[in-house]
Amino acid sequence: MSSFAACEELAAFFHADAVHTQLPNALFPDGTVRHLPDLIAAAQQGHVLLAGQHFEVINAVAAGNQVALEVTWSGTLAVPLGDLTAGQVLRAHIASFLEFRGGKIIAQRNYDCYERLRPAASSEIDRQAENGKNSP
Repeated sequence: MSSFAACEELAAFFHADAVHTQLPNALFPDGTVRHLPDLIAAAQQGHVLLAGQHFEVINAVAAGNQVALEVTWSGTLAVPLGDLTAGQVLRAHIASFLEFRGGKIIAQRNYDCYERLRPAASSEIDRQAENGKNSP
C-alpha cells in the first residue's frame, strides 16, 4: 500500500501555478480542473475516504519536459461512498500526462478508467446472473 503524502510533501512536487485536469470518468462525470490549493484539498479528502491505496506504474515515457505514465491504481474505501461500502476496493487504469517547469509539475492531465463500480451486496448476484445461474 502507498502512504498518503502530507500536504507539504505533496506540494513540493508541484509548481505554485500547477493545474491538474481530470477528464470525465465514473467518479467525476464532468471532470475536474484544480489549481494547487484545490489539488492539496482533494488529496486530503482522499485520505479520509480511503483506508489505503496502491499504484503500479506499467509504463513511463519521457520527452523533453513531459512525462507520460500508464498506471494501475487500487484504493480501499475507509467509509461508504454512494452505494459502495467501506472495505470495497476501487480499481482504475490511468493515463497521466505531466509537464514540468523548473523541475516541478506545472500541468497534469489524467484519464482515469475505473473498473465497474458496484454495491458490495449486489456483486455476487450480478456475477451469478452474468454466468447464467439462478440468483437467490
